[in-house]
Amino acid sequence: MIATILLQAAGGFDPRQLIVFGLIIVVFYFFMIRPQVKKQKDQKNFVGDLKKGDKVVTTAGIHGKIAEVADATFLIETEGGGKIRFNKSAISLEESKALNAPVVTK
Repeated sequence: MIATILLQAAGGFDPRQLIVFGLIIVVFYFFMIRPQVKKQKDQKNFVGDLKKGDKVVTTAGIHGKIAEVADATFLIETEGGGKIRFNKSAISLEESKALNAPVVTK
C-alpha cells in the first residue's frame, strides 16, 4: 500500500488513468466511428438498389430520373430531356430519399 502511494506521488502508473482513457476510446467509437460506418453502409445499399426510373438527386444538386444503369455509372435524364452520366458515388442518399418520400396530405 505504501509502495502504491509512493508510486502515485512520484508520478507513477495510476490504473484510473487507464480506465478514463479506455472510456474516452469507447465514447469516441460510439459517437464518431460507428455512425459513419453505418452511413457508408446505408449509402452503398441505397446505390445498389437503384434501378431504371428511380428519381434521384446528385451531390451536385441535379435532379433527374435514372435512364440507364451501368457497372459504375448511371445515366440521368434531367427535366429538360438532357442526359448526363454520373458515377454511382455522386448520388445523394438523403436528398433522393426525400424526393421519393410519399406526400402526406391532411
